Amino acid sequence: MSNKWVKTKKETVTYIQNKGGPTLGYSDSSGINIIMEDGFAFKDLNRNGKLDKYEDWRLPAEERAKDLASQMSIEQIAGLMLYSRHQAVPASNGFFPAAYNGKSYSESGAKPYDLSDEQIAFLTKDHLRHVLLTSVESPEIAARWNNNVQALAEGVGLGIPANNSSDPRHGSDSSKEYNAGAGGAISMWPETLGFAATFDPELVQRFGEIAAKEYRALGLATALSPQIDIATDPRWARFDGTFGEDSKLSADLARAYIDGFQTSTEEGVNADGWGAGSVNAMVKHWPGGGSGEGGRDAHFAYGKYAVYPGNNFEEHLVPFLDGAFKLSGGTEKASAVMPYYTISYNQDPVNGENVGNSYNAYIVGDLLRRKYGYDGVVCTDWGITDDLGPDISRLFPGGRSWGVEQGYTVAERHYKALMAGVDQFGGNNDVGPILDAYRIGVEEHGEAYMRRRFEQSAVRLLKNMFRIGLFENPYCDVDVTERIVGNADYMTAGYEAQLKSVVMLKNKGQILPLPNRKTVYIPTRYRPAGTNWMGFPTEAVEGYPVNLEVVRKYFNVTDDPEVADLALVFITGADSGSGYSKADAEAGGNGYVPISLQYKPYTAEHAREMSIAGDEREVLNRSYKGKTICSTNATDLEAVLKAKEMMKGKPVIVSLQLSKPTIVAEFESAADAIVVAFGVQDQAILDILVGKSEPSGLLPMQMPANMKTVEEQLEDVPHDMEVHIDTEGNAYDFAYGLSWNGVIVDERTKHYGKSR
Repeated sequence: MSNKWVKTKKETVTYIQNKGGPTLGYSDSSGINIIMEDGFAFKDLNRNGKLDKYEDWRLPAEERAKDLASQMSIEQIAGLMLYSRHQAVPASNGFFPAAYNGKSYSESGAKPYDLSDEQIAFLTKDHLRHVLLTSVESPEIAARWNNNVQALAEGVGLGIPANNSSDPRHGSDSSKEYNAGAGGAISMWPETLGFAATFDPELVQRFGEIAAKEYRALGLATALSPQIDIATDPRWARFDGTFGEDSKLSADLARAYIDGFQTSTEEGVNADGWGAGSVNAMVKHWPGGGSGEGGRDAHFAYGKYAVYPGNNFEEHLVPFLDGAFKLSGGTEKASAVMPYYTISYNQDPVNGENVGNSYNAYIVGDLLRRKYGYDGVVCTDWGITDDLGPDISRLFPGGRSWGVEQGYTVAERHYKALMAGVDQFGGNNDVGPILDAYRIGVEEHGEAYMRRRFEQSAVRLLKNMFRIGLFENPYCDVDVTERIVGNADYMTAGYEAQLKSVVMLKNKGQILPLPNRKTVYIPTRYRPAGTNWMGFPTEAVEGYPVNLEVVRKYFNVTDDPEVADLALVFITGADSGSGYSKADAEAGGNGYVPISLQYKPYTAEHAREMSIAGDEREVLNRSYKGKTICSTNATDLEAVLKAKEMMKGKPVIVSLQLSKPTIVAEFESAADAIVVAFGVQDQAILDILVGKSEPSGLLPMQMPANMKTVEEQLEDVPHDMEVHIDTEGNAYDFAYGLSWNGVIVDERTKHYGKSR
């Protein structure tokens, strides 16, 4: 029988194109041979000289996964259950120490795409196959690093490839200039909250399609996104990673996002939508983490509790059930789910446990698995099995084992999560605790039971790799990578999305759009030294908050308000920190302080007398009533008010960068126009201001009138605040925005507005 394939070679990778089938790619260094059957070519990944089911690309992913799982040792399956700590390329740029042949990166002479000693160890010794990437030096280096990882993985054991992944990486660099026809390191889009402000599922799906092509060209096969928690508490630090507070909008955008990533547009797509262009989406965070008490975040012990004073737990499931698990593109459901760190307080009616969601057999097993029929991968959030660190006000070092901090070993935590229905452990490079958990299970249930349980997780994990063609060709063609990632068309699509995400809140006297070449005064911005979200110190910063080179292409810039035609003030939303004060605790307090959304000092007169959640091992009553907090960027408010004074009646335009709602009442009356952005380039704001593009964004959340309504709203309920009404009589409510013609009323506001 004549061959039905064509063989080529590029650098160190050999490619075999099967006629009517997939392209195989394998490294010269891996020792892989090719098996011929019926004229087609197959990779002999386990080197046994025969075609195993898992090597036969003609078979369904489920059948292949079951065959491979049955051949794997417990050690290999345990390695498959690992998801690495954050890795950078080169590794020396990351959070953790990295050596190359026992030397530092600078001393070793290693290339930036070489594997570190630690990476080689976890790929070979610990059998790890899921790698989380953070920064990469360039697309070319990312592609070459991927090829080195895949060559190593292909050459050992059963030839299981690496499933490399990334958190969202398409955010915009505000200072960069957009030029039509020019490319970049990767296409730049608005933040997730900015996508929500477009109220446009088609745009979000287009992003997913483009991002998937760029991911695969970088060697990334899984996206640790989207984050579809409904952000029902306006104080939450991760508000900007969500699609806002509305469950229907979040569901529709989640569906569009995942369809874009998972539905392959490459040739040879399966009937179910999966193919070589697909990227697995790991949707997060089940069952929703947007209702942390007092707005605190569960990365920290002081924010471990999600509370439901409005008895609104079910609505937080809507983006999953009606969005992520009800796709339109054929792949049916998001391929993986990540539970959040939170303890969903008093939401377990079966066992009555208040433990982190990944440990909760009701939250994962009864609800997600059985009631809602989810059989994809469940992966914990990062670092949930580690012991606690010495300082709860810092993110590192230490783990986030909420509810099982005491009375459990690291191995016992792994076992508890496995028994709850978890398949994989985020942020764990070490196979040892999973093997210990296996032994605990053998003692309790017997070896046959635990073997079945491990194979169950292995099949789920392997299916995600088979469906997207990793076993056939996990390699990147560097020339293709450089052609695809950040190409001009993708950069343009991202920039157009940024424009559509900008919301105009106020336009008194139709001051906008502005004529070109006006002379503008732009105040500098000052940020005092402080502490960042992770708990590490930050230096004081002073300077212009915008790229003046870009501004000068639109306006004349002056430092003298007297000669300026108008003031252009760039500010960010009020930031008072995370809701915990180490100094308060050291002074004898409970450590808990308000999270304020106003710039001026705030005293929590309307806070609860008694917190909803707490535990006697730490602090039972976490109330912060009567305590005062100051924002770290009060100078932003001063900049607006001072500009108003100095301009002596001339217009003041405010560009407000938001990551969550803020109290605009403190400065709104001093502004003639306000535009809101959610992570865009400076140029996009300027294009709106001068009328090159008309504002069309809508608020994906409410803007509260004051802190009293913030304190009195219920953490788990959306749309329950009194909103700000400006000097023009407009209410800054969900789905509000202005165009040049006034308040926007269109199909989006009719479909998603509060009157629906």
